[in-house]
Amino acid sequence: MKIAITGIHTGIGKTVATSMLAEALGADYWKPVQAGMEERDSDVLMKLLTNGPARVHPEAVCLTQPMSPHAAAAIDNVEVDYKKFKWPITTKVLLVETAGGILSPMSDDSTMADFIAYFKLPTILITQNYLGSINHTLMGIEVLKNRGIKILGLVINGAAYPSSESFIEQYAGIPVLARIPHFETLTQKTIHAAALEIRQALQQQLGVV
Repeated sequence: MKIAITGIHTGIGKTVATSMLAEALGADYWKPVQAGMEERDSDVLMKLLTNGPARVHPEAVCLTQPMSPHAAAAIDNVEVDYKKFKWPITTKVLLVETAGGILSPMSDDSTMADFIAYFKLPTILITQNYLGSINHTLMGIEVLKNRGIKILGLVINGAAYPSSESFIEQYAGIPVLARIPHFETLTQKTIHAAALEIRQALQQQLGVV
């Protein structure tokens, strides 16, 4: 089973959320396109996941500049064509983290949503509670639905705000699968402890054992 992890915008906390989801599900991790080499998300996941080096797969494309992949690819003179990506081979659930938000460019003529839709990946949407997040989250849901992408649910990163969350759930018909707490210290131990709290419910909701 492959699941895309995308967010309502850049910097929403996809990588931390994905680490907790991967730990809870016992899943492998793959980020197809990495832009910027100083803070690679794959390196972060290797440190945070139990047996991380064996569960984190190499990127399909690594770009040197920390910017939108289409711009970084132009600087590096690299082609980014998701139809040519070599996918990891694994018997586990594979969490596929996109770069940036749903409509962030993957190349000069494609977005992350195009990539997800092409491979028909069921998707978990990462969101956060802040002024305007209802609008941003509902727009993200509309983008995914309009492309025929199956939305498995939402993951709330950070503080809970029940009125916003209940409105989104009722209006869009999309459940909240989990909430990611604020971590004072981000370590393998803290991620594992938090993952244990959501493991059973998450596995049941996703039908993963």
